[in-house]
Amino acid sequence: MRQPLRLLLLVLIAFSFGSCGSAIAQESYPDHPDSLRKPGVPQGTVESFTFASSKVFPGTEREYFVYVPDQYKADQPAALMVFQDGRNYVREKGGWQVPVVFDNLIASGEMPVTIAVCVNPGVVPGGDGAQDRFNRSFEYDTLSDRYATFLIDELLPEVKANYAISEDPNLHGIGGSSSGAIAAFGVAWHRPDQFRRVFSTVGTFVGLRGGNEYPTLIRKCEPKPLRVFLQDGENDLNIYGGSWWNANLTMLSALEWAGYPVQHVWGTGGHNSKHGTAILPDAMRWLWQDFDKPITVDFSSHPELKDRLVAGETWQRISSGHRYNEGPAVAPNGDVYFIDAGGGGEIFKISEPTSETPVVTSFAKIKGGSGLMFDADGNLYCAGNEQATLVRIDPSGNQTTLVEGLGCNDLVVVDHGIYFTCPPEKAIYYVSLADKTNYSAVKVGEGPTKPNGIIVSPDRRFLNVVDSEGHYVWSYRIETDGTLSAGQPYGYLHLPADEILSRADGTTMTADGQLVVASQLGLQIFDQPGRVHVITSRPPSTAKLTNCVFAGDDFKTLFVTIGGEVYRRKTNMTGIAPWQPAVTAPKPRL
Repeated sequence: MRQPLRLLLLVLIAFSFGSCGSAIAQESYPDHPDSLRKPGVPQGTVESFTFASSKVFPGTEREYFVYVPDQYKADQPAALMVFQDGRNYVREKGGWQVPVVFDNLIASGEMPVTIAVCVNPGVVPGGDGAQDRFNRSFEYDTLSDRYATFLIDELLPEVKANYAISEDPNLHGIGGSSSGAIAAFGVAWHRPDQFRRVFSTVGTFVGLRGGNEYPTLIRKCEPKPLRVFLQDGENDLNIYGGSWWNANLTMLSALEWAGYPVQHVWGTGGHNSKHGTAILPDAMRWLWQDFDKPITVDFSSHPELKDRLVAGETWQRISSGHRYNEGPAVAPNGDVYFIDAGGGGEIFKISEPTSETPVVTSFAKIKGGSGLMFDADGNLYCAGNEQATLVRIDPSGNQTTLVEGLGCNDLVVVDHGIYFTCPPEKAIYYVSLADKTNYSAVKVGEGPTKPNGIIVSPDRRFLNVVDSEGHYVWSYRIETDGTLSAGQPYGYLHLPADEILSRADGTTMTADGQLVVASQLGLQIFDQPGRVHVITSRPPSTAKLTNCVFAGDDFKTLFVTIGGEVYRRKTNMTGIAPWQPAVTAPKPRL
């Protein structure tokens, strides 16, 4: 760049930052009465600690501070509030003045007796005069659950060893400013079983490390029991990662649309703590309002959920004690079958699956089995991934091997034949049922890197194949001779943060053409054009969610396999099994 032009640009940049800085410097707010010491109000204490034994963030060192109110009693577990960038929150001069604010609000009964844990971000020392590695953005701005894991599984147990803290997640709040704010929201988002109240000021919900995805996930994911307070100013940052002001407006829009209890205070300020500090007492009042009552979720008026899920219905565990369940399938008589792929391939039958007391019994055993599917005559077909077989089991339990030598991961059975996915060959195979003496398998489709779950559309004209290593569910047209055509990556899968593989697995279908795919985020529900509208919650397990199927007299109950357990949930959707008569789904909105 020529020197005169470079100097001109530097002058213009300096002028721009100077003008902005002047406007922000004029930003000031009066002291809130509850941010000032009051006569007669009991004062808590603040202790400082060092934490340097993290396995989640190896090599990091950090300070953290614990505020303990005067009213705290060791035999009465206290509520909890966690703040990121902790040192700034415990300072009474030039800081957030959390000890003063908490003293006043606890004394007035507007907050429960609350211990505040104020945590600094981690630093990895460079040593020998080298620059340190600063973990703040990595820990705070990332969309993943890594920071939540650090906080909940590593640091807080150390705090709880010294202080009695309630185990009730409704009595756990978390907050922060800027990157600390998105970190706070992320902890509650990933772990609502631990944190349910969020305080966010000038939140960095922009594209630094994927945080711009939160508004989309808020709209699509089944709501979590969270209560959220947002603050921002219209002169907040507008840089390479995005506009902080617009991002916070988008967060508010998403939270309101999805029905969350959310409050916001907007101002004209910039990217600083001035406004947030000024409103901290009132924000805490709102955040802890009705703290003696649980935060609940009501999506009865949610635009996308109300027609798909039943408000108040949750996942119910109906079978456990297995090792690795797979392949739930519904029989023509209504029973649900699944296979314990990690337990020697034992196939179990669930009789009266929607009753209050379903009965689970052993039916058969196929070593290395994974996928299951019935035909209209009650024959059960089992894809054997490990043994590279496709086996048919008649209603009496007699087994017939139809295909050998091909890795069969999952399958779907239609009236004219069987389609199965073969991950080792990155292919889809077809076995015609026309010739009862020859069940040869023919390769009919390719495309997915690792083809997995497979299901047909309600009219049996299209085949959907989940790519567990890609971003898509592939769609193929089924021709009259059983071959496939027009294959393309069609349905867009949402991936967990930090994952480059979808790890999506089994799939099922509704009578109106909605595809349901088991994924690590939950069940992703697609419209016919391949767009995810809803991501359900997961059953209460950290294991892999492997597969799903509709069953019950009205086909409105979803059954899922996850780890060594089976869960069910009543829905407002109506499923369809491939052995049922074909139906034409209504034309979708494009």
